[in-house]
Amino acid sequence: MRKAETQTKDEFLKKLSVGRFIIYFGADWCRECQYIRPKLPAIENNFSQYRFIKVDRDDNTQLCLDLNIRGLPSFLAFNDGQEIGRFVNGDLKTQPEIESWIRHLK
Repeated sequence: MRKAETQTKDEFLKKLSVGRFIIYFGADWCRECQYIRPKLPAIENNFSQYRFIKVDRDDNTQLCLDLNIRGLPSFLAFNDGQEIGRFVNGDLKTQPEIESWIRHLK
């Protein structure tokens, strides 16, 4: 999973203009993020049609506000620059829940 650099919303969305992406929003201090983080490589391997990018909330606070990311961990999906789904809340997320969400993306 590639880590995103600190950037504005416009810069970030421009990088998502071609292809399919799953964006993971997390933070090192987040207990729920610590739970799911070790499972992310398996999720990434199961969905090779997507490119996965990690966004550290503490490094990208304004970006998270602009994208309405209010809880961690959270996930956004994009296809050719268009948001196609979001799994955004502060609840603990399991690998099966995340994979089910990805499978149901259009």
